Amino acid sequence: MDIENILSKLKIEYLNEMQTQASDAILHTGKDVVVLSATGSGKTLAYLLPMVELMDKASDTLQAVVIVPGRELALQSYEVFQNMGSGLRSMCLYGGRTAMDEHRQLAKVRPHIVFATPGRLNDHLDKANILPDNVKYLVIDEFDKCLKMGFHKEMKAVIDKLPYLQRRFLLSATDADEIPGFVNMGRTMRIDFLSDDEQVSDRVNMFIVKSPDKDKLETLSRLLCSFGQSSSIVFLNYRDSVERTSEYLRHSGFTVSDFHGGKDQREREDAIYKFSNGSANVLVSTDLASRGLDIPDVENIIHYHLPVGEDEYVHRVGRTARWEATGKAYFLLGPEEHLPEYIKETPEEYHIPEGSTHPPLPKMVTLYIGKGKKDKISKGDILGFLCKIGGLSSGDIGRIDVKERYSYVAVSRLCWKDVISRTSGMKLKGIKTIVELVK
Repeated sequence: MDIENILSKLKIEYLNEMQTQASDAILHTGKDVVVLSATGSGKTLAYLLPMVELMDKASDTLQAVVIVPGRELALQSYEVFQNMGSGLRSMCLYGGRTAMDEHRQLAKVRPHIVFATPGRLNDHLDKANILPDNVKYLVIDEFDKCLKMGFHKEMKAVIDKLPYLQRRFLLSATDADEIPGFVNMGRTMRIDFLSDDEQVSDRVNMFIVKSPDKDKLETLSRLLCSFGQSSSIVFLNYRDSVERTSEYLRHSGFTVSDFHGGKDQREREDAIYKFSNGSANVLVSTDLASRGLDIPDVENIIHYHLPVGEDEYVHRVGRTARWEATGKAYFLLGPEEHLPEYIKETPEEYHIPEGSTHPPLPKMVTLYIGKGKKDKISKGDILGFLCKIGGLSSGDIGRIDVKERYSYVAVSRLCWKDVISRTSGMKLKGIKTIVELVK
């Protein structure tokens, strides 16, 4: 398919230098390729665009496997591929839902490419739900994490079950000490856009915020109030700390999404969706949110707990200033805390301005609609339903996402109660449906 048409669909005017070099290497060298480039620089498209040209649309066989460290990156990469409109079929495979449902879907979709976490991919290969006979291309995204020592056994098992691989493409924002032998890299081309001197983008302004108390929650609250309605991610190192902090902020009047590996799939999806569509302006998370989330307008990163290492620091800060945007990162330091030695930048001190102590409410809320693709519902159907029956104008409606069995939609905070009242018991495309607030 014409790459220009895909870029037009994605509303992208041109490829950056890293994407151009990666695409050329994948399409024209015949080598295995390692791409190192900062978070937010567009590595997903850097491999997906040439992969579209490499795969055979006329075939009904699986030809490419993309391995990622977590379900969020799997879902995000899958959605990017779907939005490309290439005509190639794809699926997303990850834990947290039954493998049997995925098996049935695999048989129905017959994907050309799958985006998968290592454990779930191993499971499908072991059960012969996925046949490796025609898998020529392996992509390992965030390879620095996938190939860490603790994941060697699982990753080796997956790659050993893909005996007919011809090419391997590895991508990350941080390099690995070495690539294990079991990956079987052949002649390799490295495309390295990481600067030895620059840990994070020069479009990120760095600040220190000093807390007078060891418990920094009050200082955090005042800091967030000073940001107004801009979007912020607060990073902590432990799940229970995320729960405690998000609960404190909610009681203080903030609209918060909290996110960590202890939550079930639906809770995690709800949390990210509310944050990404503007119906929560604060995301409180462990480092789980430091990788695989491509939310373009995150303005502030707050290190409530200091990153445990340089890689974690780089990936956290990479959630802001994505593509050509700018951003800010704040280190919230208690009385006895100091910046780690691995941080090369010299942040200036930020003094929280006096004044606003009232948490700003986000402009949007998220509504759940109990029908989706399985009910032959489209974004246009939902837009029409909310305008004609819900009484909204198009300006009151934000992002709409139609899932298999349900949909999410962002609507103006000023209108949501009236929308739910008007749509109660009403039909969407002739089918009664549920419309409720995602809390």
